[in-house]
Amino acid sequence: MTKATGTRSAATSGKSTGKRTRSAAETEKIRVALVERRDELQTEYDVSITEITILQRDRLADSAGDDQADTGTKTFEREQEITLANNLLERITQVERAIDRLGEGNYGWCERCGNPIPVERLAAFPSATLCVSCKQLEERR
Repeated sequence: MTKATGTRSAATSGKSTGKRTRSAAETEKIRVALVERRDELQTEYDVSITEITILQRDRLADSAGDDQADTGTKTFEREQEITLANNLLERITQVERAIDRLGEGNYGWCERCGNPIPVERLAAFPSATLCVSCKQLEERR
């Protein structure tokens, strides 16, 4: 039992030491990449909202003589466009949260188990908050 406690302390101290070992240059590089990604998504979102507004205006002006099928199609298309815009907004929120976690020193650590998130996962999904194991468990539920 004493050995397990010692191991747990070592793992815990290793985790907090791991958080502190990221250099300021590495942190800044990650922050810049996240900010660039957020800005790209924000630009894409802004363009999407502008296009939705223009399309909606055109649809209203061009709705004379529409039957129920035309109206249904236009409604379906509008809902799809809004859903895509909302997905962009959610991704922006995820990146902003990652930037906040970076500032707090929690970036790259699983929110559920506290283990480090593999670099490969962060490279593929920079706003990841769960390690692969915890994400797999979440997806099974």
